[in-house]
Amino acid sequence: MNFGHTELPEEQQAQLRRAVRLAWLTIAFLVTAVTGVYLAMGSSQAMKAAWMEDMLSFIPPIAFLLAVHRTRRLPTPQHPYGYHRAVGIGHLVAATALVAMGAFMVFDSGSGLLKAEHPPVGLIEIGGQVMWSGWLMIAVLAYTAVPPVLLGRAKMPLAQSLHDRVLYADADMNKADWMTAVGGIVGVVGIGLGLWWADAVAALFISGSILYDGVRNMRVAVGALMDARAETYDGHDPHPLVLRIDEHLAALPWVATSRSRVRDQGHVFHVESFVVPAQGHSPTLADLATARQSVVDLDWKVDDMVLIPVEELPEQLLPSVAEERAGRGEAGGHDATQ
Repeated sequence: MNFGHTELPEEQQAQLRRAVRLAWLTIAFLVTAVTGVYLAMGSSQAMKAAWMEDMLSFIPPIAFLLAVHRTRRLPTPQHPYGYHRAVGIGHLVAATALVAMGAFMVFDSGSGLLKAEHPPVGLIEIGGQVMWSGWLMIAVLAYTAVPPVLLGRAKMPLAQSLHDRVLYADADMNKADWMTAVGGIVGVVGIGLGLWWADAVAALFISGSILYDGVRNMRVAVGALMDARAETYDGHDPHPLVLRIDEHLAALPWVATSRSRVRDQGHVFHVESFVVPAQGHSPTLADLATARQSVVDLDWKVDDMVLIPVEELPEQLLPSVAEERAGRGEAGGHDATQ
């Protein structure tokens, strides 16, 4: 199993297969959740917001499946760097959809609250028994609360190991879905207690959560597509592999100092390393080839690597990851390198 011409280690192959199964399982669950919420929705704004949130939840797993399929293609003359950017594109599409729909829902929910709309929740007959339709809404929302949390917890370590930000965005949304369900339940219960505003407030809470997820994911997705420095799968810290590469090259006997520019292509990294030979050393082609291969062997995520001997490091290189962390007093990133 490959990402382009990068063959995955056995551990990552097994994790990728599991991630794909979880994505399909998520889609199957969402079909039942969306159908159930739609049938029980009535005129509740909180239920409407929960339904829209469930509809948007289709985007990340579908984007993940499409990106994985695309990134398996080998590089071509037209795409010499491969198709790894499909992950970044999928991440940006998912984030854009969240931002757009979240903003619309915040406006819609806020308008309903300002207009003091009173959503009616009447009676419904099921099996010859007449009951308050709010109970049905609560039951459906309770059904949608637990499975996404379990799916999100299962996906999160896979997103870290595979360095897949679309999968991470999906897992992060799943883990927070219980808040959507609880918010919807609070809104419905509020209607039953005569608190007309509880429904709109719950819908506003759900909408704000969607908008927040979208803005946060859009920031990370745009940064990656603009060739920002490689960061951890969650976009919180510089990726520890960048520091490992610099330290590894600097430890070679013929290298005086080294610095690297590392681009996050999706699941894999493209590395440009500049090395200043130690005084009295002139590296041969064999030395350069050996050094390059040793960096590629550090981690499966090093998909492509260019090693450039120079007299001095280029001026446009910014402070290294190690220097930044030393300045902030940090010990290092929290993303384990597989």
